[in-house]
Amino acid sequence: MTTLEDLPSVRACIERHKLRAQKSLGQHFLFDLNLTRKIARAAGVESGDQVIEIGPGPGGLTRALLEHGAAVTAIDMDTRFAPILDEIAEASSAPLQVIYQDALKTDMSAQVEAEHPLKIVSNLPYNVGTQLLIGWLTAKPLFWSSLTLMFQREVAERVVALPGSSAYGRLAVLTAAIADAHMLFGVPAEAFSPPPKVDSAVVHLTPKAPAQRFDDLDALEQVTRAAFGQRRKMLRASLKSIAKTTGLDISDWLSAAKIDPTDRPETLPPQDFFALARLWRQAKGL
Repeated sequence: MTTLEDLPSVRACIERHKLRAQKSLGQHFLFDLNLTRKIARAAGVESGDQVIEIGPGPGGLTRALLEHGAAVTAIDMDTRFAPILDEIAEASSAPLQVIYQDALKTDMSAQVEAEHPLKIVSNLPYNVGTQLLIGWLTAKPLFWSSLTLMFQREVAERVVALPGSSAYGRLAVLTAAIADAHMLFGVPAEAFSPPPKVDSAVVHLTPKAPAQRFDDLDALEQVTRAAFGQRRKMLRASLKSIAKTTGLDISDWLSAAKIDPTDRPETLPPQDFFALARLWRQAKGL
């Protein structure tokens, strides 16, 4: 019986089926199984875990996840890799299910089994990575126990950024409302085929306890969009327009949130934005 170890290399599988990455789908493949195994280990994948993988492509990361004994659901709109993934499924002692559809339109919460934690582990397609992350952060109820995701390094830095850094902005604040995030390690462009123009990095997110989350993400989105849309301006200027939409006096609003009106958005910790969003929602009355 063929096992995962018996399968040809990922590169050999690609060449045998005469497949190439499609730029329109943001595809960049990882052939190095040592690297994909490193990602699986960093994600804390264990036997019996449920794992969702987005964009498996030729299955380099898929193999590593299955080697750890996870039950993997892979979601990909590119059916060209079906023969390779079928071979992986046949060789694996752990189950692999492949769903051929757009991940942005897939209800991933439907994959949850109550007795097992659901982890999302993916080398995300560059063109939809941020959109997928925001969808997972805003999901209600939150259906995942951890996210281990590879992004372009610039995006990864925006996810984990702290106040005062040039990467700090709306994405970092939104992430901090729901999860604790940190960067695991970088991945150079030459590790991929074809190599992208930029390096990548892997980040890991775990949900905060429900009592520690700020759940009004719509209000937070409204406030951070206004603040970071004019990030070089003081808050008394950048938030003035959104204050007017609810009849708030900008000075009273900032004072109630205990924020100096001369502060700039990149200096405010997430908790200050949560306070602003909470007061804005109260004034809006919805």
